[in-house]
Amino acid sequence: MRGTERFSLAGRTALVTGASRGIGQAIAVGLAEAGADVVAVARSADGLAETRARIEKLHRTCHAIAADVTRPDAFAAHLEALAVTGIVPTILVNNAGVEEVAPSTDVSEALWEKIVGTNLKAAFFVAQAFARPLLADERPGAIINLGSLTSAVGIPTATPYTASKSGILGMTRALAAEWAPTIRVNAIGPGYFRTAMTEGFYKSRNWQAAMLGKIPMRRFGELDDLVGVSVFLASEASAYMTGQIVYVDGGTLAAL
Repeated sequence: MRGTERFSLAGRTALVTGASRGIGQAIAVGLAEAGADVVAVARSADGLAETRARIEKLHRTCHAIAADVTRPDAFAAHLEALAVTGIVPTILVNNAGVEEVAPSTDVSEALWEKIVGTNLKAAFFVAQAFARPLLADERPGAIINLGSLTSAVGIPTATPYTASKSGILGMTRALAAEWAPTIRVNAIGPGYFRTAMTEGFYKSRNWQAAMLGKIPMRRFGELDDLVGVSVFLASEASAYMTGQIVYVDGGTLAAL
């Protein structure tokens, strides 16, 4: 395999969670552009319909599954049903997540469970359900977990979120060590990207100015900025890479 062929995902199926909007939708479409068929998962059926339409315009197959990843048994049942039809994804993008800020003294147990349960616990059990058939058949696969700048640094008033994304990095390393050489497990750490989940922050011009001052490239990330690294980590171009996190942050961490 030579040159750009290493980046081709033709003949492979990618499972993307949180694929109805934002980062998940952008990555799902990007993987389809690289040749993959996609299993798009999210709670929003309406958003999934848009994702499916965009992927099918690329003449790739998209299976849309409206499911809650925080229910591990139900989610695993969806994958088992797909396997019966002969569809076994070999790429996973663990993207589903939530964020909510609050002073740490005000964080309730319910808020902690909501954020850590979605961002970390559910991500683990999605990875487990994805990996089982591949490990049983020794079929190569790739997992891409979505971390964050908070995988590396602490953010005031975001303790549950920071804990969950630090946990994602630890989980990535542990699974990489355990599941090699069959499944490669890496992570992406996005910097500041404007999405529906983060829109509340961007409504403040003062916040935008303060954040831009921390980013050497002097701009916020655009969703397309995450597509290339996702294709790279999913493809044979990164065949000897596992247990790593790639920060896509315009130089933010480098400047700290």
